[in-house]
Amino acid sequence: MLTPSVEALIQHLADGKFHSGKKLADTLQTSRTTVWKSVQSLQALGLEIQAVKGRGYRLTHPWERLNAEQITASIQVPEACPPPVVEVHDCLNSTNAHLLRTASLRPAASICLAEMQTAGRGRLGRNWVSPFGANIYLSLLWRFRRGESLGGLSLAVGVETVRVLRTLGLADLRLKWPNDILWQERKLGGILIEAITESQGQCVVVVGLGLNLRLPPGAADAIDQPWVDIRTILGGGSSRSDLAVPSRNRMAGDLSSRLLALLNAYGSEGLTPWLEDWRRWNCVLGRRVTVDEIGQRYEATAVNVTEEGSLVLRRDDGRRRLLAAGDVRLRVRHDA
Repeated sequence: MLTPSVEALIQHLADGKFHSGKKLADTLQTSRTTVWKSVQSLQALGLEIQAVKGRGYRLTHPWERLNAEQITASIQVPEACPPPVVEVHDCLNSTNAHLLRTASLRPAASICLAEMQTAGRGRLGRNWVSPFGANIYLSLLWRFRRGESLGGLSLAVGVETVRVLRTLGLADLRLKWPNDILWQERKLGGILIEAITESQGQCVVVVGLGLNLRLPPGAADAIDQPWVDIRTILGGGSSRSDLAVPSRNRMAGDLSSRLLALLNAYGSEGLTPWLEDWRRWNCVLGRRVTVDEIGQRYEATAVNVTEEGSLVLRRDDGRRRLLAAGDVRLRVRHDA
């Protein structure tokens, strides 16, 4: 996706310091016009670049490129787990879609990351805003035996994600059934589980995870719900908040390690080992919720989650209903 000249320029600007147009042109052995056009290309991707007369160009925030070798080396591979294969792309339509499309060619424990997604997806086909070089867009392919119950997998993934984020200093995180990671009622991340059945009967599952690290203002304008990023949480809006943002490569390695351990155990253990923490960190149980399900809308109280990951609701007439993720929209009432 990136031309050689644009790739070279972004590497020089990655430190967040000013670089004069003349020095960049001399270093890159190109013209100042080419430097200017490359800056425009990076700005079109969503990177925030300042141009100041007499000082040159700089990225508003220091930038760290995702590195497959660095991520692979940092992954802790659980016993009896296939060795992970990590790939990093500049741009994909969707990391989940890419793994599903090429699943027959891949071993288990295939991990895919992208600097940018042009058609990032959330649950129920929602758009996931995915600007270049700003966040984490990670998908992991795994194979399960046919017949295993995977209904609670997104809940377990949410728990492991929160565990990683807590080690990085993020507090007050909450999980919304079945796949959202929230901070103070604002969306920090989302999980998308997709599966296909192979001819030999195995179930191929792709776990997709999107986390907001540092959303550029222009990209954030396209989000239609309350959102937050890690920079805001850790930095508190201060001028030093960029220093608080953790390494994307470290995060990718830590998340991959946790997800591999989870998937390696989930086939035999199911959701049970993760339920206690999910219940501790959830923001749904005991709350009034509005449910949109198969053309009908109703209100109820969320009372529990089953061992299979279904949400137990108590309707106003006293009846209980089990809610599987499926094509269901759930909104937590904040006025009740």
